[in-house]
Amino acid sequence: MPAIITDQIRVLNAENFVNGISTTTNSYYVFIGLPNATEINSDWNTNTPAPIDNFDDHDNIYDTLISAKKINSSDVLQVIRKISWTTGTIYEMYRHDYDINNTTPQTNSSNLYNSNFYVMNSDFRVYECIYNGANPTNSGKGIASLEEPTHTDLQPRLESDGYLWKYLYTIKPSDIVKFDSVDYIPVPQDWLNNSDTLDVRNSAVDGKIETVVITDTTSAAYQFSGTKNNVPIRGDGQDGLASVTFVNGKPTSVQVTNGGSGYTFATLDLDSVVTGSGAVFSVIIPPPKGHGADIYTELGSNKVLVYSRIENSDTTNPDFPVGNQFARIGILKNPNINGTTNLLTASSASGVYGLRLAGAASSTMSVSVDGQITQTIGIGSTAVGKIISYDPVTKFLRYWQDRSLATNSSSGANPTYGYRLNKFTSTPSTGGSINVVVTTTTGTETVGIETTFTGVSTSVNSKTYYFGQSINSGIASPEIEKYSGDIIYIDNRPEVTRAPNQREDIKIVLEF
Repeated sequence: MPAIITDQIRVLNAENFVNGISTTTNSYYVFIGLPNATEINSDWNTNTPAPIDNFDDHDNIYDTLISAKKINSSDVLQVIRKISWTTGTIYEMYRHDYDINNTTPQTNSSNLYNSNFYVMNSDFRVYECIYNGANPTNSGKGIASLEEPTHTDLQPRLESDGYLWKYLYTIKPSDIVKFDSVDYIPVPQDWLNNSDTLDVRNSAVDGKIETVVITDTTSAAYQFSGTKNNVPIRGDGQDGLASVTFVNGKPTSVQVTNGGSGYTFATLDLDSVVTGSGAVFSVIIPPPKGHGADIYTELGSNKVLVYSRIENSDTTNPDFPVGNQFARIGILKNPNINGTTNLLTASSASGVYGLRLAGAASSTMSVSVDGQITQTIGIGSTAVGKIISYDPVTKFLRYWQDRSLATNSSSGANPTYGYRLNKFTSTPSTGGSINVVVTTTTGTETVGIETTFTGVSTSVNSKTYYFGQSINSGIASPEIEKYSGDIIYIDNRPEVTRAPNQREDIKIVLEF
């Protein structure tokens, strides 16, 4: 049987996602990961591979997750395509009846939401095109827009170029910074309860007619010239009236003088007031509850923009290391605190391991980012990690381990995938050592793990430095429970190298 998933369920899913961010039962994070992408593919930066969505790659994404930042309710908004007003452009008008057999005249879309029926002006005000001058002389395609809409009237305004624009909302400066992008503009949050949108909502009238379009006058022959007032609009609503202007017995324009209310279908009853026949009209029905009542439904906002800013700080965001790169971003829903089944709710969290190092060389050595660090943890057993970052001031080294570092515990071999992924430890077994071998820019350096250190910060020269994760006997574990929660978005991209004075504004658009 033929069936479709309607546009409205997509809009609803987008709205539900935004609303779900603010609930106490959910906790969403933007994460960065994959610090050594070019080791995986040497041409990663020029031929970045598409993400793989299966359980095998799912686990690998967790293995290479560096850190994550919580998404708050102020970090998400529904968005729509950016259509900026430009003089000389023919914009499409709102119609209730676009479909596969009645496509839009400019973009040839079978769907209202894919048409260019709204604009953002130069002052970040958003308007809906109620009428674009469409008539039989231009084959219903409309005319060029020459006058930029700038008003904030609550009723549609007819401009001198023949366009009828309905003001909807103004994008707030704070939303411009976070949510404006090359392709999308934001829609106000919580439209139905937002005080900034109250006047527009209150001006909406369910079933009020704003536009009647002359579709065909080929066979029109009426015994009237001039303007005929009080032409009734018939249908399931009431009180609709229009004025029709005639030239040489043919209707040339229609102006709605009373839009009435309650219409879900309608016709212009010209024959009841003027002798003649032959003209065809289309009465445009507004969206449910009227123009401006529910902007999400009216504009088709089935996309959500998620904003996250990652910046470096010794205190507020120490979870984001510098000196290395990342090549993957994503969204993680409802991860747990490491070692527990409790929901992670911290503002940021680390997904990697760490070591507090000891010894004279730990203050001077220059580590090789992406190089290896090893520890003999027992007879024939070696832990291997890949270096993410190192701070010689705090002597804190971050590293990660994935399946490529697994070793065969019985033979000591190091195959691509083996039997055991050994962990670094402050309590090695017989034959092991608390010393680690670190790859440096000049070779290797052997230093110790400071097993006597436990804490979340250290003081150097009267300044406090935070590690971003808790160190216990010289060892720091990830704050995120590996493989917990759901990865709902993955984006591979060319490597981004993080510098100490750098910040990244991440904008992710989710389409529902």
